[in-house]
Amino acid sequence: MKTLLILLFFIGFMLETLGEQPDILIADFEEPAYGDWKVTGTAFGPIPARGTLPGQMTVHGFKGQGLVNSYWAGDASTGKLTSAPFRISRNQLHFLIGGGRHPGKTCINLVISGKVVRTATGPNDRPGGSEQLDWHAWEVGSFIGQTAVLEIIDQATGGWGHINIDHIIQTDRPLPVMLTNATRKLIVSSRYLNLPIKNGAPKRKLKVLEGTNAVRDFDIELGDADPDWWAFLDLTPFQGKQITLQIDRIREDSEALSLIEQSNRIRDEETMYRENLRPQFHFSPRRGWNNDPNGLVYYRGQYHLFFQHNPYGRNWGNMHWGHAISTDLVHWVEQPIALYPDEHGTMFSGSAVVDWRNTAGFQTGDHHAIVCLFTAAGRPFTQGLAYSIDGGKTFIKYSANPVLPHIAAENRDPKVIWFEPQKRWIMALYLDKNLFSLFSSPNLKQWERLHDIELPESIECPDFFELPVKGHEAAKHWIFYGANGRYLIGDFDGQTFAPRSGPRQLHFGDCFYAPQTFSDIPPVDGRRILIPWGQINFPGMPFNQMLGIPVELTLHPTSEGLSLRAYPIRELDSLRVNTRALNPDRIAASPHGIEVDTSELLDLEVELDSGTATELHLEIRGELVIYDAKKQTLTCRGKTGTLRTETGNIRLRVLVDRAGLDIFGNDGQLYMPMGTVFEPGKRAVRLSTRQGEARLVSMRIHELRSAWQEPGKP
Repeated sequence: MKTLLILLFFIGFMLETLGEQPDILIADFEEPAYGDWKVTGTAFGPIPARGTLPGQMTVHGFKGQGLVNSYWAGDASTGKLTSAPFRISRNQLHFLIGGGRHPGKTCINLVISGKVVRTATGPNDRPGGSEQLDWHAWEVGSFIGQTAVLEIIDQATGGWGHINIDHIIQTDRPLPVMLTNATRKLIVSSRYLNLPIKNGAPKRKLKVLEGTNAVRDFDIELGDADPDWWAFLDLTPFQGKQITLQIDRIREDSEALSLIEQSNRIRDEETMYRENLRPQFHFSPRRGWNNDPNGLVYYRGQYHLFFQHNPYGRNWGNMHWGHAISTDLVHWVEQPIALYPDEHGTMFSGSAVVDWRNTAGFQTGDHHAIVCLFTAAGRPFTQGLAYSIDGGKTFIKYSANPVLPHIAAENRDPKVIWFEPQKRWIMALYLDKNLFSLFSSPNLKQWERLHDIELPESIECPDFFELPVKGHEAAKHWIFYGANGRYLIGDFDGQTFAPRSGPRQLHFGDCFYAPQTFSDIPPVDGRRILIPWGQINFPGMPFNQMLGIPVELTLHPTSEGLSLRAYPIRELDSLRVNTRALNPDRIAASPHGIEVDTSELLDLEVELDSGTATELHLEIRGELVIYDAKKQTLTCRGKTGTLRTETGNIRLRVLVDRAGLDIFGNDGQLYMPMGTVFEPGKRAVRLSTRQGEARLVSMRIHELRSAWQEPGKP
């Protein structure tokens, strides 16, 4: 035993002599408070931030859940954090840093005997930039044995007037060397390149080179030994060729480059569409981020859905056009990426049409050309064109892009339609603030500006189409709307859109943006079908965001003038597997009422007579929908819309997915798409009242199956 103790003492002495002592954590900001750090001012908030703060670009590269982030209340706030005194006992001090580059104003200082002996700032001092934290090291060996404090300072109030700090340690280990443009060569022999992703890891630029030409170029949060999930890159265009993977910056000890693998299968594809938060009848991509629906078009029995897509991360960026097809608008099969970023920029939103008359001259065989108009988000933003001559399988960028040069600001989101009376194309384009413009073209290649349209309280992602008035089909009017669903009703003569009424609001929910309607649905069908972006976060999933359910738009006369209605498409009924009907019954005030145990996925149809009740409460899996009988309003999760009734009865239809409620009142008079992730154990539906008694007229509860049960079949 004595010999063992002497040996252990000797090993400890040698480790200390060689400087290989364990690291000392000064702060990781994982606790719910700053602890013994002194806080002054308002910039750092009362507690460590949990990532990105409101109004801030996404913050990347911090460790764990918490960090110092002085963007509390924006860049105008100022303040200071001061650590408790500590003894310097290692040769280096390491920390993660990001934010503004304002020496002395957005910085971290090491202070000894009242003097700043080391200082560092973030990397950003001009518009743009990135909220990326990266490692920084100070040599402090000459101060060993002395007492120091750390100051984290924010005294800047303009652009990039904030500082981000995380994971401060004392160590004897030098920071690993950062390699620039590290490479790995591959001979392509498989369908996919599987890419390890670590959420929150430093964003790196990954290029796929064919010779010296970058054929793919994107930002990615590459993971090391323990990735959170795997993205994938389709290698089909490069079969049999040698490619080079090049990463702009990577630590010398990183395993990320070696972890990238070729395979004929997508990594973890056996769990695809079966993840615990996967929406079951709202479309979401296999992997990565989605936002706006793009290029909704029908051709030869297939609905084509394109969408804003980051295939390589859970957050916005790297905008591509993703692509999926369906024969029924319910069961979708994702296709290869349709549009990749190019020399003109990343691929922002746009639309698609079928060029039945071959006005652009692209058709070469039996297939009419499907033509996509998109925004290339370069410097500046321009409008480009791509086309498919094989029924939408592959797309070719037009060699003379852009077809519409820069007009103003970040002009974007072209929506194109065919105007039959004048045999020409019309484009609606967002310009700036509340201003849009119409353009015309004989061939989709050359465009003439017609006139501008102002749409108050709305920006971007316009749509423009004609609808008949329900019950008066000979009367038709044009609808013009923006990304938030604000719309105008008017007339269009091929040159000028003349608003007659509006703006009105299409929806009253919190899970709706950038909607688009399908083009080229055959006249025999005649429906105007809309799909929005469903804005909702799916924490911990290898995908993020979803699209709303398809709804049919109709135009109705009301006592207040013409108004749009939205209602679920009939094809969604195909998901119903079991139906229960409740008999008419009285509904009493809480805690009494009517309660029914249900399944996870539901389609509810209910008619209620408000009777003497001041409020009707419909609780669905823990989420409360309230109808105020006096005000004639419906409220859910803080959102409220008008739902008028002359008889006292209201009709509700509610579709319940894993991630939201789509609420429709009085056959689409009210449209309220709501985003919420339900607690798995809450399955009940409950009816009750407040102050008074109401009556259940009828209720049908349809249990639904997943639209992904046969993901291999469109």
